[in-house]
This record gives sequence, structure tokens and C-alpha cells, in this order.
Amino acid sequence: MVGQIVCSKSGRDKGYFMVVVNEDENYLYVCDGKERPLERPKRKNAKHLSLTNTVLEEDSFKTNKSLKKALAVFRDSAEKGRNRYV
Repeated sequence: MVGQIVCSKSGRDKGYFMVVVNEDENYLYVCDGKERPLERPKRKNAKHLSLTNTVLEEDSFKTNKSLKKALAVFRDSAEKGRNRYV
């Protein structure tokens, strides 16, 4: 599950895409590289996250800059796919 892109379903960050950087029994720790840098991940309950089928390679989230870039590419492709049938 580490490296998987998720979308927040609740909280102040609702609708934001993030990457799982760590996990324990009850919680997932997520970062986006900007509001939540790798140095201080957000602890979220798994039921408050919507999982995607995309998993990033470890190099893609090694630094905050590379993490922001990978999420931007994912977000742009998701928005493009959503507008395809409109």
C-alpha cells in the first residue's frame, strides 16, 4: 500500500490527492509534498481515504518536489479522463 495514490474523502483536505508513505495497524500516513511535506505526514484513518489503482515507484516520492510533480501528472490525467465524456 505504500506508494499508492489516495484521495481524501473527509476533513479539511477533502478532495486532495496524496500518496501513502507509511502505514500502521489503524492509520495510513499520507503526504502531498506541499501542504503535507514528507517531513510531517498526515495521519488518516483508512476509511476516510478513497484508494486509486495507481501506485508510484519509490523514486517518485523520494523528495517533496518529485512528489508534487508525480501528483500533478496524476491529477491532470484524472481530470482529462473525467472531461472526456462531457
